Amino acid sequence: MTNKILVLGSGMVAKPCVDYLLRNPGNELTIASRTLSTAQNVANSSERPSATAIQLDVESPELGCAIAEHDLVISLVPFVYHAEVIRLAIKGKINVVTTSYISPAMKDLHDAAVEAGITVLNEVGVDPGVDHLYAVKAIGEIHEKGGKYNSATFLRDSEEVYIPNKDLMAAATRYHVKDGYSFVAYPNRNSLPFQELYRIPEARTFVRGSLRYEGNPALVKALVDLGWLDATEKPWLKPGITWSQIQQNVAGAASGIATELISKVDKLCSFRSPTEREQVITGLRWMGIFSDDQAPVRGTLLDTISARLHDLCRFEPGERDLVVLQHNTAKEMAILPWPSWLGPPAASPPKWSSTGIPPSPSLASSALYRGHLQSPSD
Repeated sequence: MTNKILVLGSGMVAKPCVDYLLRNPGNELTIASRTLSTAQNVANSSERPSATAIQLDVESPELGCAIAEHDLVISLVPFVYHAEVIRLAIKGKINVVTTSYISPAMKDLHDAAVEAGITVLNEVGVDPGVDHLYAVKAIGEIHEKGGKYNSATFLRDSEEVYIPNKDLMAAATRYHVKDGYSFVAYPNRNSLPFQELYRIPEARTFVRGSLRYEGNPALVKALVDLGWLDATEKPWLKPGITWSQIQQNVAGAASGIATELISKVDKLCSFRSPTEREQVITGLRWMGIFSDDQAPVRGTLLDTISARLHDLCRFEPGERDLVVLQHNTAKEMAILPWPSWLGPPAASPPKWSSTGIPPSPSLASSALYRGHLQSPSD
């Protein structure tokens, strides 16, 4: 039996997902991306005839036809498009797998998906995904031993706390996991629905957060304050422009001289200490934002800086990354797991491979085909 699978997106998560699915000779994959060359890189069709690359924008009216031609669609595009993908899949009665959080728009399609008789499986990456499994495991063990869980959405002392996006990076605080690591943590989206899903109604404080190395949130906040995460098209952002010229335009600086640009950084960004300021300036220099080098223009500031970071942060042969997960609790019985994943040398970094491989869209898709996944009501 041939399983026809449509993979929407060709980013870092796509390749390990495709690699895993192609282990099954019965799977035929179509990798769709708005940029054909990136889809071709993932498909590598010359060596893997079971994978085909096509050019397809998720905002195209052709999306529905593409979905209907397959048995399963794996949506690895930005989460804002998932609801439309699911809606079209419901129309064609096609199963769907995503790694993203369930948005209100996706949740509104639940009854229609049930009526269509399809499975829509979400949150099967690292975060969300693996974190759910370990949280439920730890909480279950506490309850089994008679303990009550008072873990640390954002719910603080029984009061709901909201932090807007623009202030999120500033909310990062030092967080000790293990000696030798310098981490900070900040709240991760909306934690409140997970208190019910994890079955810990007794918790007075409940936060799901993200760990980052110290200095990372401050640098990201500076990019936000400087306007680099703007996803709108800029007519002046054309090939040949230099990084310093872009920064001059973004910041409204009088010139592209480094000292002038740094002066604008000081005016537009806020720092908690001179040390943090120095770390941010050093980070911006490392990115080349003050340089006269030509920028790899991608139409938007966000895509342009993303392309730059893709090159700078690429893993070299032999380098390894680390994914860390911790449940820090204050309760009557303590269970504090510290699971981690260390990627193999010269392989896909763990964040990408563990999002693209089990327990992820690839494994979830295989489980769907084998009939191993059932709805909670079953």
